[in-house]
Amino acid sequence: MKHSLSIAVLLLAAGSPAWAQFVSSHAPAVVVSQSGNTAFSQPVGRPVARVNGAVLTDLDLLREEYTIFPYAKQHNGIPKAMEADIRAGAMKMIVFEELVYQEAERRKLTVSPQRLQRAKAEFRKQFTTPQEYDNLLNTEFKGSAKLLDAKIERSLLIEKLLKIEVENRSVVSVAEAKAFYDKNGERFRVPESFSVQTISVMPPSSAPAGEIKHARNKAEDALRQAKATKTHDEFGMLAQKISEDDYRVLMGDHGPVDKAKFPPQVLQAVVKMQPGQVSDLIDIGNNGYTIVRLNEHSVAGMRTFEEVRDSVREYLRKQKTEQLRRSLDARLRKNAKVEEL
Repeated sequence: MKHSLSIAVLLLAAGSPAWAQFVSSHAPAVVVSQSGNTAFSQPVGRPVARVNGAVLTDLDLLREEYTIFPYAKQHNGIPKAMEADIRAGAMKMIVFEELVYQEAERRKLTVSPQRLQRAKAEFRKQFTTPQEYDNLLNTEFKGSAKLLDAKIERSLLIEKLLKIEVENRSVVSVAEAKAFYDKNGERFRVPESFSVQTISVMPPSSAPAGEIKHARNKAEDALRQAKATKTHDEFGMLAQKISEDDYRVLMGDHGPVDKAKFPPQVLQAVVKMQPGQVSDLIDIGNNGYTIVRLNEHSVAGMRTFEEVRDSVREYLRKQKTEQLRRSLDARLRKNAKVEEL
């Protein structure tokens, strides 16, 4: 079980051509065996970076890698094709956090005893048994509650400085959001779309007869289980478990899909469905099958500002946040000594 402090960063952490495109997410799925995956090698506290002399270890790095790719344990680690990018992103993040922590100390920021106690209590609540908590304490903090308390306090100091430098300065007013909406009207014109999840069974196109029959049986069993689901999450958990298309790592969720981008056989089924319904088996060619859950049907048109106000504010807030974080990172790195080991 992976535990993280929500308050901050303590434990940061083969069908038809049309269908082939439809079931492929932004990157192809990669299956990695545990024996061939370095991400699941046991961290030992080996130094991976120094930031103004402070040592960051492979434990810190691994926690952040799992934050970036939370599906790691479900997929026997981080897929090989993603390892380098995820490691680089995790390294940048742990270095950034250390720089922020050092800046908080330089400014002599403090955490009140009451805030620290609340954070400690919140952290303990994430463990279902005392044994889970003790295991973390022993494996990552040498059995020392003081070391854990120090880590929690460090996390709170990072949070406090980021609130000053980033969060408080990234607020977006309604007026700013309206100005963006008025200037970018075409961005809010939407085609007719269907938000769907899928569970697919996709044997190789050259599969022998026995494997084809097995695929059909598997698809029928998947349909029986899918029909029994009642919610987005129930269907999604099933997709993660048994689906063979790339969207399984996203709980089978494609999000809104333009009507024009659906394969004909899938669209034929979807247009007859109501939100919350699960389709029958859909033949997608080359002995493959898919099952679709319709989550939402959106008609074509122009979204009003009232409909998109909150999402526009959030979009602009994220932009501001990212810009402010990059600026802060650049300022802190300017006179810092950062060594990747």
